[in-house]
Amino acid sequence: MEVIILAGGLGTRLRSVVSEMPKCMAPVAGKPFLWYLLSYLKRYDVSRVILSVGYLREVIFSWIDTVREQFPFAIDYAVEETPLGTGGGIALAMQHVQGEGAIILNGDTCFDVNLNALVDFHRAHPEAQLILALKAMQDFDRYGTVITDDHGKVLEFKEKRPCKSGLINGGVYWMRNIPKDREESLFYGLPDKFSFENEVMTKHCGPNGCLYGIRQDGYFIDIGISEDYRRAEQELPNMFERL
Repeated sequence: MEVIILAGGLGTRLRSVVSEMPKCMAPVAGKPFLWYLLSYLKRYDVSRVILSVGYLREVIFSWIDTVREQFPFAIDYAVEETPLGTGGGIALAMQHVQGEGAIILNGDTCFDVNLNALVDFHRAHPEAQLILALKAMQDFDRYGTVITDDHGKVLEFKEKRPCKSGLINGGVYWMRNIPKDREESLFYGLPDKFSFENEVMTKHCGPNGCLYGIRQDGYFIDIGISEDYRRAEQELPNMFERL
């Protein structure tokens, strides 16, 4: 199992509480948020982790050098010399993947997904190029919703709006590794910089698409805003015992 962590976020919305570091390095109860993600991966048979880095990447490099021996997998880097957007960063990191596919995690989200379930779903649906871990939410307006059919195929992404209940994209994926220059690749014909949400997910969903989703009910938190970042400081240390 190979895992990509998108660790190049600017953390613009967190500048009031965290500055001079990438968002994934925001301290949570005395440890970088990235530590929780890497430690979570120890539950699984992960062989390599590829950190997609850009903004202030030297902070990540220095920290990884001090903790690398704590983790049972190789840690490599995909370096964005200039910002490539959510899609460009994933496309660049996928070039480092050696196997048939990879798990992708957002560096500012902790979602306790059963990663083996994502891989098993791929084996049962070989036509799937991208599998999303979906989180059921109640009374929210911060996220868009994901509509699937009875087999899990993603039919539509709805815009953010007040919603009583629905499934959201939890920011954890399994993606098939297909070179960008092949027509069947989800990245075929796209520039170096692009939006993963607009140019890949929105364009390839629908009844004839190749996107699937599976519901996962584990703990979820997104530290992208200061309110939830502060909540993570209270919850993650306790939740981590179950991660």
